[in-house]
Amino acid sequence: MATTRSPLKLRRLLAALCLTPTLAGPGAADVADVVQDHALPGYHRLTGATAALAGIDSCAAGPLRSAWNDAFDAWLDVAHLRLGPVEDDGRVLAIAFWPDPKGIGARQMTQLLKDADPAALKPDHVAELSVAVRGLFGMERLLYADPALPDAYACALTHALADDLARMASEIERGWQEGFAAALTSPGPGQRYLNDTETRQALMTALITGIEFNADTRVGRPLGTFDKPRPERAEARASGRSQHNIIRSLTALRAMAHALHGQIPQTDAAFDRAIAQAEGVDLAGLDDPQVWLKAEILGQSIRAIRDAAMAEIAPALQVGVGFNAADGD
Repeated sequence: MATTRSPLKLRRLLAALCLTPTLAGPGAADVADVVQDHALPGYHRLTGATAALAGIDSCAAGPLRSAWNDAFDAWLDVAHLRLGPVEDDGRVLAIAFWPDPKGIGARQMTQLLKDADPAALKPDHVAELSVAVRGLFGMERLLYADPALPDAYACALTHALADDLARMASEIERGWQEGFAAALTSPGPGQRYLNDTETRQALMTALITGIEFNADTRVGRPLGTFDKPRPERAEARASGRSQHNIIRSLTALRAMAHALHGQIPQTDAAFDRAIAQAEGVDLAGLDDPQVWLKAEILGQSIRAIRDAAMAEIAPALQVGVGFNAADGD
């Protein structure tokens, strides 16, 4: 499953970053830009998209799928910002429990549908369900089943999960608006972040971790090995979003990179190469050796984004360039 860091682990990681005594040049890093131009609008879109999904009162799969895809897109625009309110109460996992290497979600969803307990549909009960059956991936199992939403209970469960998703998105946005945005832009003694260095390090960590998640998990997990590819492990395979998710995520990460440091020609070039390659890689076809090789190259190209960002953006942020954002998971 997707990993998140505890505040202690994050602080240990940030403390391990060595400071580079370089001065930021034109287009210097600006935490406020990330907050005002990237995070807050992104979470606002997520709130709106999930509210629209929750507002559908039909059991027709078409409208629900369309709104669910919009909500998934909005999530990918901010999914890399795994800090602050999204970490509280396990929201990040409840929104997107993936990968699920043991197939827990599928088994628990089967049991949930078999039990068909009306009490489980109450908002307070839905919030207590396993994260493996909630959120975007829980809804995917219902919306892209064959047949989709086969009975009244499956439809009611879909609406209950949509309401739960909208509630979490609203709470996350409110958490940013009512405290976490200020914690990033106005650090100080006694605050969540002590100084500007810590906030820059936190955002750089989020950027690098998001890039690595695409390379190591979205591409690397279904890639498997040349002799044993695992296309069935691709993210959101049932809904056919695997390739789209990589492109959407990389596009969002590039927007964050620009908010951190406007002039990033090396990083931009690396993003351009990876996104262009992603447009030509269908992870469902990894059994084809040519597709597998293209996917392997794509993973390498995404890691090249990480290397470019660490060489180009990190000095402007005055954070070290030698750390691995995945350490400590």
